Amino acid sequence: MYKAFLIKYAEIGIKGNNRYIFEDALRDRIKKSLRDLGDYMVTKEQGRIYIECPDGYDYEETVKALQCVFGIAQICPVMIADTIEWEPLKKAVGDYVEARYADRNFTFKMEAKRGDKNYPMTSPQICSEMGAYLLHRFPEMKVDVHNPSVRIMVEVRSRSYVYSEVIPGPGGMPVGTNGKALLLLSGGIDSPVAGYMVAKRGVAIDAVYFHAPPYTSERAKQKVVDLAELISKYTGSIRLHVVNFTDIQLYIYEKCPHEELTIIMRRYMMRIAEKIAKETGCLGLVTGESIGQVASQTLHSLASTNEVCTMPVYRPLIAFDKQDIVDIAERINTYETSILPYEDCCTIFVARHPVTKPSLKVIRYSEKCLEEKIDDMVETAMETKETIFVP
Repeated sequence: MYKAFLIKYAEIGIKGNNRYIFEDALRDRIKKSLRDLGDYMVTKEQGRIYIECPDGYDYEETVKALQCVFGIAQICPVMIADTIEWEPLKKAVGDYVEARYADRNFTFKMEAKRGDKNYPMTSPQICSEMGAYLLHRFPEMKVDVHNPSVRIMVEVRSRSYVYSEVIPGPGGMPVGTNGKALLLLSGGIDSPVAGYMVAKRGVAIDAVYFHAPPYTSERAKQKVVDLAELISKYTGSIRLHVVNFTDIQLYIYEKCPHEELTIIMRRYMMRIAEKIAKETGCLGLVTGESIGQVASQTLHSLASTNEVCTMPVYRPLIAFDKQDIVDIAERINTYETSILPYEDCCTIFVARHPVTKPSLKVIRYSEKCLEEKIDDMVETAMETKETIFVP
């Protein structure tokens, strides 16, 4: 019975004179999310976005796709009545209730909106007279304006839209309306969730993965590609930059104190990530770090890695407990992939007793041991990186 969806947004509505920019971005994201499912028509009208569906469309798949589009607050399956005339409209609403609810022994409340304030009836009048009509047609229904079981909504615009079901959307802002950032994507649980969280605020995402063959396998690399594909359902297309980090790690392992390995390796990852970010028009770096979760994520360690960056480093999970992160990973379907037992380069070269309160002065001194070759190695890593496009 549903040939269309009414899409409602939340935050976009407070954007003032710039609201149309966010509305257009949301409309475009909706079109992209549905393009593989059929020929949908997506239009914008007076603070609403409407989706008209093709014949034979898959309802469940359509809703599933829309629930991955940031910026959508509510998804309302609607019946379209090609009329605003009162008598045909009353009948259309009654037909909707009859088709939608086999058991009509429930309480209800009528709600109405008018797109044209010159419409001959006010919203309260529409509600009152429509409610009376439904009570007459379906005597088993009862009115309850305070705590109804069903809310029946009529929106009268150039034509009329009737609905009573509201499906929650993911919220947030349309991806791309707040610039682009580079996500340091590992094969773990945290970084995919961090990418999801920052994309929810309208940030487009590219990603970088540090690969260490033969110490990390091709399966570990494919795991990261799979994670990028999973979060791209929410973030849109991702360019995944795969950096061969083996020689740099071995050189650090050879020249630097082992308790400082994690911090120094992390500092060089951040340096390389920032170079890629600047080359690709990103405005910041995104990591999945959370305070105190591991030795490299204490405040002292985070300060040490931050020191090598000139652009902002965004950490959307910084105050999350591990279970908070796991809960989101399960909800966005990345958890099962993240826990596959293919180790990344960070876990392979971790020190047995890593320093948890590194001194910047000591770290800088240790890095002087790398001066002979490290710049050339970084340059080689940049020149040989592989870029994978994840649609």
